[in-house]
Amino acid sequence: MTNTASNLESLIRITIDSAEGYERAAETAKTEQLKQLLREQSKKRHSTVAELNEELVRIGGQAQERGSATGAAHNVWTRIADAFADGDEAATERVEEGEDYIENKFREALENQDWDPRTREVLQRAHSQIAEGERLTDRLEEQYD
Repeated sequence: MTNTASNLESLIRITIDSAEGYERAAETAKTEQLKQLLREQSKKRHSTVAELNEELVRIGGQAQERGSATGAAHNVWTRIADAFADGDEAATERVEEGEDYIENKFREALENQDWDPRTREVLQRAHSQIAEGERLTDRLEEQYD
């Protein structure tokens, strides 16, 4: 497998972790407004996963259907459900931590690897969507703080 495909697979797994984290958070959120917002973010992440997988297949890789089994992204997102036991404030803090992590991973990937122009374009769109989610969670954290 090429280095490009391997790196893209890693980013996809992190994005799947993010989508699943939003889903778990939405299931346990207390306020309906926050539940809806988290569900919408999960849907956006699933769309990003689909677009990234399409690019992975185009370059000869195999679509990813599961998130990472271990690693920092997984650990951050699995704490989200637990955080809701402490209320929406704690949950938004954890979601925001996860968003900081994934945004950083995509930014680093774009800065530190020589991607095929078409793959770079797909990654830039994904990063844009992720950065938008990161800004949203910053606002949520302020709102629930």
